[in-house]
Amino acid sequence: MQLERLANIDRRVVYLLIAIGTTLPILLPIGFAVSTTPPVENLYHKIEGCGTDDVVMISFDYGPTTAPECTPMAEAVMRHCFSRGVKVIVLALFPIGGVTMAGETVENISAEYPHLRYGEDYVFLGYKDGAQATMKQMGVAFSGVFPRDQMGTALEELPLMQRVRNYENVSLIVSIATNVIGEWWANLVNAQFGTPVAVGCTAVSAPKYYAFLDTGQMLGLLGGLKGASEYERLILDGYPELRRIYNRTGVYNAMKGMDAQTVDHAIIMIFILFGNIVYFLIRRRDRRLGTA
Repeated sequence: MQLERLANIDRRVVYLLIAIGTTLPILLPIGFAVSTTPPVENLYHKIEGCGTDDVVMISFDYGPTTAPECTPMAEAVMRHCFSRGVKVIVLALFPIGGVTMAGETVENISAEYPHLRYGEDYVFLGYKDGAQATMKQMGVAFSGVFPRDQMGTALEELPLMQRVRNYENVSLIVSIATNVIGEWWANLVNAQFGTPVAVGCTAVSAPKYYAFLDTGQMLGLLGGLKGASEYERLILDGYPELRRIYNRTGVYNAMKGMDAQTVDHAIIMIFILFGNIVYFLIRRRDRRLGTA
């Protein structure tokens, strides 16, 4: 009977352990080592090579359902740009919550850099429907699809947008994507206009983007929470002053998420191993008793 009890552990015990394994590493980070990979390093070094006159466009092509994976990527890239003084243009092409994700991120990250001025150092264009058509028209002129920014200010009144007319004035486009929009930046904008493109995406979407990396249509890729944690590690190594932000207790970021994910995977693997051991012990006992 004891073995049967072990084989039928209340599922609530598993749920409780997973809840603990998810919550504690976020509140009390473990700090598991994070190794970096070339696709992530390529994006980091591209932005490292940008100067204060360069412009990076960040497109929020995801919604709230994938925010735990995607938002840390967007925040890390934006912090990297702001730390270097690189100009940033933000827009959203995802129709369900993309503009909300973009607005919250711009508000939160810009507050960490109070010396930066809106309209001169960064601009939030807002959301526009029809992603492919929007991308194509921006190759002609941003003002053709975004005559005003998210706050209603005409683009010609913003100093940054006075010198950024189209993709020719953009050094890099980073799409944080949860669907096909990231592919469109690579096979439409990079292919037709030659602007360098990098993509941050959910882990399940990452494999399809390696084809674009291999052909040179993308220069970098942040794949899931792991890719986001790699980028966080790179910017922390390059900009130690950011540690105060990432070490704040209770604040979620990709490295804390990877700690939680690692612990949860370990718990699941232990239960799988435990279940198999109990199963074989029951079989051996039944054979010995002649009941198998």
